[in-house]
Formats: sequence, structure tokens, C-alpha cells
Amino acid sequence: MVEIPEHLRKRAEEARAKAEAARGGGDAGADAGDAAGEDSAIPSELLERSKAARARAAGGDAETAPASSGGGGTAVATAAAAATPTGPGGHTQRLLTVVKAGSIQDVKATPVDKVHTWPHLLLIEFVAALGITAFLLFFSVFVNAPLLELANPNKTPNPSKAPWYFLGLQELLTMFHPMIAGVTIPTIGLLGYMMAPYIDRNPSTKPEDRKFAISLFTVQLMFWAVLVIIGSFFRGPGQNFVFPWNEGIFFDL
Repeated sequence: MVEIPEHLRKRAEEARAKAEAARGGGDAGADAGDAAGEDSAIPSELLERSKAARARAAGGDAETAPASSGGGGTAVATAAAAATPTGPGGHTQRLLTVVKAGSIQDVKATPVDKVHTWPHLLLIEFVAALGITAFLLFFSVFVNAPLLELANPNKTPNPSKAPWYFLGLQELLTMFHPMIAGVTIPTIGLLGYMMAPYIDRNPSTKPEDRKFAISLFTVQLMFWAVLVIIGSFFRGPGQNFVFPWNEGIFFDL
């Protein structure tokens, strides 16, 4: 329930008192009610409109009175006039509601499930980079990693293996034609990565909701990981398949 301001309540009580006082005075009372309405800061155009409406109502009652017989017409006109709802002083204006003064703007912040990249993400990544740099520094101090001897063009090492990150392609060359191993299969893998965001359009970041993308990445990762492991530890002289626990490891880290 909205609390009515005190000044509006006093103004309504004064208008009601004046209306009750003017009710027994007939036309004089109506004029007094109009004066009270003027005192209650009602615009003059509304008062004129109300007077014109009462005049038209009175004229309509006078026209219907001769058509009726005797005092019956007067009774009908009086009943019609009485049936018209009026407010204090005979006016038909009504106060609908009173709204408290205040801001109508919603100032509450809507919570969102987001955080800013800086400093929440970049600070953690910077600290992680510093930690890895420090680890590599201390690791290089205590672990010796010498270079191999100079290459001898008259003596080709057997087996001659590529660096570990190319061993997957080298392993494919032992199984397929160079065009298939070096162009077709890597191109299919790259196209699969490029088409993944357009095929799996789920905006969720939960693993259970991204089955296609996770399955594609897992298949690609395991495919190349298996090829690198085979090329590193299961290939001996002449790129023949060997078991490392029997023949040893033909791979220099």
C-alpha cells in the first residue's frame, strides 16, 4: 500500500468538508464548490469543461422532461442527474494513485559468469612463464647436454633419424608413398582442425558438451604420438622394426 502524502490528505479533507457544507445549499452550494475547486488549484480549463458538461446535462434533462407525464419526468431527470458520479464540489476528476518520488532506474548490477583477462589470466600465465624459465635455468646448470661430433660425409649413420618432432612424418614415409605420407595425410589433419569450430558449434566449455572437438583432438594427438614413439624406440638399422628391450634404443636425445 502506497502512503499518501500529508498535504494531499489535508487537501482532500478540506474539499470533502466544503462539498458537504455546499450540498444543502443548491445552486449556491454548487457555486461555493466551484470556488473551493478553484482554491484547490484545479486548472481553470477543467472547471470550464465541468460547467459545460453540467449545462449540457441540465439541457438534456429539460428536453426529456416535457416528453414525460407530470412529475414523473422530473423524477427521471433527477435520477439521471443523481446517477452521474461526481467528486468533491461536483467535479468528475479523480486521483488515480500517488507515486513516491524516487529513481525508476534499476541500479542493481546483473551478475555474469565472466572475469577479465587482466589481471586474472595474464598474471597467472606470467608467473608460470617465470617458473618454467627458472626450472630450465637450473636444469641446464646440473644436466650436461653436449653436442654430437662433427658430421662425417664418408660415414652415414645407420639408422639416420630426423628430430623427434619429425619422426611421425618419417614413420609415415616407411608405410606410404611420399605424396600420401607427406602431403595428403597432414593436409587432412589440418583441414579437420580448421573445420572443427564450424562442425561443433556448441558454445559450452565443458568437456562433456564438446564430444566432437575433444574426440578429434584426441585421435590426432594419439595418432602422431604413436608414430613418434615407434620411430624413436622401435626402429633400428635400416629402419627395420626392432624391440628396444632386445636390440637396444637407436635414438639420441
